[in-house]
Amino acid sequence: MPSDIPTKDWLRKHPEVRTIRVAAADLNGQARGKRIPARFADKVVAEGTRFPLSVLNLDIWGEDIDDSPLIFDAGDADGVLRPTERGFVPMPWLDAPTALLPIWMYRENGQPYDGDPRHALAGVLRGFRRHGLTPVVATELEFFLIDDSGRKLQVPLSPRSGKRRKAAETLSIRALDAFDAFFTDLYDAAEAMDIPADTAISETGLGQFEINMVHTADALRAADDAWLFKMLVKGLARRHGFAASFMAKPYAEYAGNGLHTHFSLIDAEGENVFDDGGPKGSDTLRHAVGGCLAAMHECGLIFAPHANSYERLVPEMHAPTSIAWAYENRTAALRIPAGNPAARRVEHRVSGGDVNPYLMLAAILGAALIGIEERIEPPAPITGNAYAQGLPQIPADWQEAIDDFERSETVARIFPPELIRNYVLTKRQELHYMAELTPEERLEVYLDTV
Repeated sequence: MPSDIPTKDWLRKHPEVRTIRVAAADLNGQARGKRIPARFADKVVAEGTRFPLSVLNLDIWGEDIDDSPLIFDAGDADGVLRPTERGFVPMPWLDAPTALLPIWMYRENGQPYDGDPRHALAGVLRGFRRHGLTPVVATELEFFLIDDSGRKLQVPLSPRSGKRRKAAETLSIRALDAFDAFFTDLYDAAEAMDIPADTAISETGLGQFEINMVHTADALRAADDAWLFKMLVKGLARRHGFAASFMAKPYAEYAGNGLHTHFSLIDAEGENVFDDGGPKGSDTLRHAVGGCLAAMHECGLIFAPHANSYERLVPEMHAPTSIAWAYENRTAALRIPAGNPAARRVEHRVSGGDVNPYLMLAAILGAALIGIEERIEPPAPITGNAYAQGLPQIPADWQEAIDDFERSETVARIFPPELIRNYVLTKRQELHYMAELTPEERLEVYLDTV
């Protein structure tokens, strides 16, 4: 790994930055790392830093996994964490000028650590490169702005009117304008962090919004953007006096947060291989759809990783529950949008906002690649309401999702054995301890963490 990816000149051009954070994403997408004085940053850039391999395998509370073989059996050995190609990014939600250096984990011998979710996505992308293909990816991130100062969650007071509108505001300019100061700061911060935040809309939930990311031919970058954007939104909301959360379902009576993903594939000439010149798309698109559908149930734990995730996956609440695909139909798990054939793509609509973006993209793209390699034919696209057609279902139960993920041959083709083992251990521990909590206590855990 080259040591000059995050140029040292960045900090020299930003002398106001006195401290840095170095952080990697654990299996839950939580940032794990260290605070370091900026004057020691050159050493981190050149040599990396170290912390235990087990740190990327903590539960949602940040606790060790009780029976993890990484700890006592292996002596809780260190990994070496090196900067990713992202380099330094500012952290505009903090009071003091600070920079974040994203890192990922390697073993002592220089090999990528298989329990690192970013390396899992990198492995899937290597599979596409062997076929001369590059995924083009965009994400749509939904989140709630929440007043969590009392015992019951509610929409924050409008900074403009001082009123609290307790209603859905679908595609409401008024709702966007009510929080204009927050969104103005958010877009300025996203630009400073080089996150390609595009259109913002108000959504169907109480104080719910969505921001789309611009398509990129770098899926690792797309996952980085989603991971960093979630940190930014939550941190910046606190500066504005309220909370923001990507948890799947904070309000039982309103739709939950999704993290929809659009993807296409380009060849060595930059041509979209999903485009057949017409509205249906190519054979390659159809095979990618077939792979995604075939893997959808067994990858359910990636798309719905937490207890609260399954409260979102209920019929008629704007989240797909059926394993099906369709053209221009948002009740299906996979939607093929209309429009210019050159932009033909697949929209994967299953994931909640609480997912780990690296694992999510690895699961989606990995399944699509299997479909392309094996020329998997999907069932016929549906028309009408997917909820009412008796179709195969996405897991509706956390325990079922864990079990199916653990024994899946398809999952084993997408993810390394060590990551599968660690993820299952993590989820079984969380399942056990979440059962001891009240709904209010579970809500408190997820509000800030995911």
